[in-house]
Amino acid sequence: MPKAEISNEIRRLRFEHDELTQQSLADRVGCSRQTIVLLEQGRYAPSLALAFRIARTFELTVEQVFTFEGE
Repeated sequence: MPKAEISNEIRRLRFEHDELTQQSLADRVGCSRQTIVLLEQGRYAPSLALAFRIARTFELTVEQVFTFEGE
């Protein structure tokens, strides 16, 4: 069975929003900076709630920030 992957645009979006730091984004969405690092590296899939909080921070939909690839 192929592995499902979730990619995202967080790094690009941070730079497009006044070069928002990983720590600033983490503070806004209620997670650790390390979680943001892992998300950007594609090594961590966010909870649905975290995905919504990140998307709302950038005033986008979840689908505009995250892409599900796989089954």
